[in-house]
Amino acid sequence: MFHGSMVALVTPMEDNGALDRAALRRLVDWHAENGTDAIVAVGTTGESATLDMDEHVEAIRLIVEYARERMPVIAGTGANSTREAIELTRAAEEAGADACLLVTPYYNKPVQEGLYQHFKAIAEAVPIAQILYNVPGRTGCDLLPETVERLSHIPNIVGIKEATGNLDRGREVLRRCQERIDVYSGDDATALDLILLGAKGDISVTANVAPKLMHDMCAAARAGKESEARKINERLLPLHKNLFVESNPIPVKWALQEMGMIKAGIRLPLTSLASAYHDTVRQALRTAGALS
Repeated sequence: MFHGSMVALVTPMEDNGALDRAALRRLVDWHAENGTDAIVAVGTTGESATLDMDEHVEAIRLIVEYARERMPVIAGTGANSTREAIELTRAAEEAGADACLLVTPYYNKPVQEGLYQHFKAIAEAVPIAQILYNVPGRTGCDLLPETVERLSHIPNIVGIKEATGNLDRGREVLRRCQERIDVYSGDDATALDLILLGAKGDISVTANVAPKLMHDMCAAARAGKESEARKINERLLPLHKNLFVESNPIPVKWALQEMGMIKAGIRLPLTSLASAYHDTVRQALRTAGALS
C-alpha cells in the first residue's frame, strides 16, 4: 500500500515553540519536489509527545492539505491509552490522512495479549488503514513477531514499522506475515538491508535532510539494484549515525535549522543540539550534499 522513502517529518516550530505553519508548508513542498514517497506526520520525530491533542490534529490536517494528494500522509496516532489512541486515530481519519501509525503503548508495559487487544480495539473502532510501530528502545515495550502475526489477520492492519534495527527480527516478521502486511524499516542504518530482504521501504529520519538520496536509495533497493543502492547509502551512512548523537529529533531539527529550512524551535524537555556535536552533524550533511 505504501512504499519507498517515507519521511518521519519534523514539526517545525517558532522560537517560542508554537507551530510554524509557513515552514511546514515549505517542508512538504520540498519533499514533494525531491521524490519523497510518503509523509509520516506527528510521529516521534514530529514531537508527538509534547503536542496537545488540538495541535496534534491541526498538524495532521495541515500536512494533508499541503501534500495536496502529491504524497500519501500517514498520521502518528499512537498512545499508551487505548481510548486516547482511538480518539486520535478517528481524528486523523476525519482530517483526511491515508493511514495511521500506531506506536506500542509506552511506560505501562502491557503483556503481549494486552498489545494484541490494544491494536485490535483500535482497528475495530476506526476503519482507516493502520501500521503498527515497534520501537522498544524508546517505549520499553517489544511487540513480538508472534503477536504481529496474530494482528496481521486483521484486515485494516496493513503494515509494521520495525525499528529494532535487528535484521533477524525483521526477517522473522517477514516470514511469519508473508503477504498479509507490509514491513517497513524504522532504522535508517539497517534500512537498505531490510528492504533487500523484502521490506517495502523505510520510515526515515535521514529523509528529513536528504530526501532525494533516500528516495533513490530505497527505489534502487526495491528494484534489486543492490550495488547502486549501496553506493548511494555510503553517502548517507554518516547521517544515519550522527542524526542520533542525541535523542531524536534534536540533531535532525538542528540540521534543518543549519540548512535554513526551519527555525530553532523545539519543546522542552528536549533542548537544542549540544555545541560539541555541531561539527559532526555538519560534516555528515556535507557528505550527503545537503550542505555546502
